[in-house]
Amino acid sequence: MSRVSWYVVLLYLHIFSVVLSIGPYFILFPLLSKIRFAPFELLPDYLEPFRITVRLTKHAGHVLVATGIILTWLTSWTWSTSWIVATVLIMVASLYFIARAFSPLLRQLKAPHDDRQAIVDKLRRALILYVIITLSMMWFMVAKPTLW
Repeated sequence: MSRVSWYVVLLYLHIFSVVLSIGPYFILFPLLSKIRFAPFELLPDYLEPFRITVRLTKHAGHVLVATGIILTWLTSWTWSTSWIVATVLIMVASLYFIARAFSPLLRQLKAPHDDRQAIVDKLRRALILYVIITLSMMWFMVAKPTLW
């Protein structure tokens, strides 16, 4: 394969991994109301898509980072390019956020408790914030703004 066709393959892999990193979170919003009102015995069925989504997006993120590094190496972009720096900083923040946001809340929901409504509200806020964080990363990758 020529250099250009490798670039195209890597670019499509990169874009596909972005879709897999962000898209599944949108299907979780309708589950929040089911989690809020489901009998405790059925709760694991509604929490499983959250666990699967977090795992899927983690692995998609690995592909995203790997292809991003290779694409940066293949192109004229440098690591000091403002939109790349901003994207990496947001990505680091999102990794920290996802590690601290979803797993503890999902663990809390698996145990019997009286404050499910409050936990679901926190889960909803975490979900909204994570979607905003990842969409802002995507905006930097698509718009490629010059910040400095």
